[in-house]
Amino acid sequence: MTAVVFAGPTLSAKAVAAHLDATVLPPVRQGDVYRVTRDKPSAIGIIDGYFEGVPSVWHKEILWAMEQGIPVFGSASMGALRAAELADFGMIGVGRIFDDYHSGVLQDDDEVAVLHGPAELGYPSLSVPMVSIRTTVERARAEGVLSDEGAQTLLRVSKETQYKKRQWEGIVKALTGGSEITSFMAWLPNGYVDAKAEDALAMLVQMAQGIGDDTSHSHRTERTLMWNSLRRRVEAETPSDPAVINELRLQPALFAEVRDRALLHVLARDEAHRRGQTPDRDALVQQMTAHRDRANLTRHADLMRWLDANDLSPNTYEDMLADAARLSAVSQDRGADIEAPLLNELRRAGIYSQLRDRATAKAELQATAPLTTGSDRLRMVLWYFETHLDQEVPDDLESYARSLGLSGRDAFYELIETEYLYCQKAVTTDDSNHE
Repeated sequence: MTAVVFAGPTLSAKAVAAHLDATVLPPVRQGDVYRVTRDKPSAIGIIDGYFEGVPSVWHKEILWAMEQGIPVFGSASMGALRAAELADFGMIGVGRIFDDYHSGVLQDDDEVAVLHGPAELGYPSLSVPMVSIRTTVERARAEGVLSDEGAQTLLRVSKETQYKKRQWEGIVKALTGGSEITSFMAWLPNGYVDAKAEDALAMLVQMAQGIGDDTSHSHRTERTLMWNSLRRRVEAETPSDPAVINELRLQPALFAEVRDRALLHVLARDEAHRRGQTPDRDALVQQMTAHRDRANLTRHADLMRWLDANDLSPNTYEDMLADAARLSAVSQDRGADIEAPLLNELRRAGIYSQLRDRATAKAELQATAPLTTGSDRLRMVLWYFETHLDQEVPDDLESYARSLGLSGRDAFYELIETEYLYCQKAVTTDDSNHE
């Protein structure tokens, strides 16, 4: 396999191809280096990668690639960060940005971070990286376009600006001298120094020349629980099936519903990774029990036939359960945050007023009805699940209640008590109307 380069906003695929015969992939994210290493590329080059919102590439993936004898280069952006951190282990850093991180001149990730557009548009940069601002201001000062004071002001304001909002138009407003602003903005189109692109091109040249460290001395990657989990997850990935998804697109309403649910799983996975949370065995068993009950997969043989019919292996099935467990956990943790959006969704669905009127009627009924305890509670629980919902009573009512965003079992009892009273009154009223 030829070399692999991860690039996005810093260099386009066309720019990479002009300097190196390589497979160009989108900005690197967690698991990507492990995936490509399995195909034994001649070298791996990391330019761009995700910083937030998407799990970043792991150091152990890079170490494992080098352990397989594959030279790994880094430059410009995420590549420079990882190369500075792993230079002592054999990763090859290229360019001034790498040198500055490695020597400690630069320390913050935001120095290379940028806001960029989608892949469909070629990842266009929508903000200016701090490292390029530094080199541009340095050049402007050397050429007499900026005064020392003006240069220091631009650097200070740029650094204080959140990386997604770093734009020249906003930054230069901090300059007090109108003539200096005018001169700098007139000079900028030809004077701008794209520090990240320069370093990335230097890395491609070095990769093309085959210049790299001997990776035979790379340290063996420790097979920790998290590392083994990543490997198992990548190995068990179900290939994308665009044909099935195209069939789904022919049903636009269903496509929108399923797409939104899938997006929730993606967001929950990212949130769990950010918090360092992994579903435990009890959570997975709980999700599996719930799924098997819903799908009527009572016997092991039934479950195995279902997996086969749905193109799943036991490992990918467990990943599906883990996604459900993460979504459940995040939903419980963020329950208060979603109450307002939930009400808006009810309004969009056209059922808000119906449920509001129901809740109002229950509140009036509850004010005059006695609370129930003991055997009455058990009777209502049985009524709610077996008669009202036509399903079995869950084994763990506490967990069931929390999955609904309630504080616990007592809150659930109160909820179904009012439902029972409301439904009983409705039956009584209906019978009276038919006498």
